[in-house]
Amino acid sequence: MAFGTLKADTLTHSTAGSLATNYVVNGSNKVWINFDGQSTIATRDSLNVSSISDDGTGSYTVSFSSSMATVNYSASGSHNRSGLSSTTFTNDSTWAAATGSIASITANSSNAAIDCDAILHMIVGDLA
Repeated sequence: MAFGTLKADTLTHSTAGSLATNYVVNGSNKVWINFDGQSTIATRDSLNVSSISDDGTGSYTVSFSSSMATVNYSASGSHNRSGLSSTTFTNDSTWAAATGSIASITANSSNAAIDCDAILHMIVGDLA
């Protein structure tokens, strides 16, 4: 099977308008994941994720299928734990940035690490 190359500067939808293709290439999430971080961790859905690991209470590593070009990507995330009114989401302060993964810690409002039932990550940047 032969694969061709499609070159376009703009994508146009019949009713929704137009979008420059560099926005799609540069501005789209390159990695995202929704996973359960309690008991046996499990991915609900994801893009460009090869695996997740449980590194201890409230500590997780998400590994990418395709690495980012540099460690200067932008990451955001959130989490939820049923029954808690306030939780925080931070990058692990002991974690060094990596092109192939991201680590995080989920904590309650007292900053104590906790496992959560919904953990979400989104990564924007250039793929390698």
